[in-house]
Amino acid sequence: MSKIMILTDSCCDLPKETIEELGIKVLPFTVTFGGETFREIFDKSSQEVYEMMEKNPEIPKHSQITPLTFEETYKEIYEQGYTDIISVSINSQGSGTYNNSIIGKNDFFENNPEAEGKIRIFNLDSKCYTVFYGYPIIEAVKKIRKGAEAEEIVAYLEDWFDVCGIYAVPYNLKYAKKSGRISAAAAFAGELLGLKPIILFAGGTTKTVDKIRGEKNIVPKLVECVEKNMTPQTPYLTLHGRDNTLAKEIEKELIKKTGRKAEMYGQIGAVVSANIGADIVAVLVRRKNK
Repeated sequence: MSKIMILTDSCCDLPKETIEELGIKVLPFTVTFGGETFREIFDKSSQEVYEMMEKNPEIPKHSQITPLTFEETYKEIYEQGYTDIISVSINSQGSGTYNNSIIGKNDFFENNPEAEGKIRIFNLDSKCYTVFYGYPIIEAVKKIRKGAEAEEIVAYLEDWFDVCGIYAVPYNLKYAKKSGRISAAAAFAGELLGLKPIILFAGGTTKTVDKIRGEKNIVPKLVECVEKNMTPQTPYLTLHGRDNTLAKEIEKELIKKTGRKAEMYGQIGAVVSANIGADIVAVLVRRKNK
């Protein structure tokens, strides 16, 4: 009988309580900020990180998860009697963590040859960030509890990663400029003209798909963009940073247009905040076209 473990990293931005309740193994990113070093999710909440960012002009720094950490984690899970590990990592275009998960797998089997044929390790690149892969991991655990096999779970996750996308609007362009999500010239023009970009995160890439003039237009323009691009009658999620006011307004408008509530309110964590800022609203959808 198969015994499946879902392994991921802390950029999944799932609440600590959900992680514990569902038995998901989460490897934390280490964040250095304001003279402190801490583990994302486990040592500081998102709200605590936002408060630090408000007081400190620095950009938080984070390190990728090492091959050795993966190797040791695989061994620990193997020794607990699991037959399959499904390892889901942050976008490989933005971090070396996915590649390290594969190196760690190779090292694990090289150093533990007796594990060959007893445990399988599936390494998946989420191609995105935050609850983009946190939410389907929750759904994957539900499927496992109903008896789904590893291959079915992997197929479900890969389909999600291929077709879904996040449409995000950062209010402050400082962090997006610093991380390269938008160019310095675009950030300067945006700040000068009061323009906010709608950034699409999908398929491992980041691109600006529209611009919004003035904060009062964020909700109607983002709703318009989402409605135009989402597959009808499919679930959507809202994401927010330090303030969920606009996320709630967007959900109200999307309920009017789709008849559906958001499946989840996601709150971005320290790693994502370091790259796009804590002042953000976003919607995750299953896109009509990849």
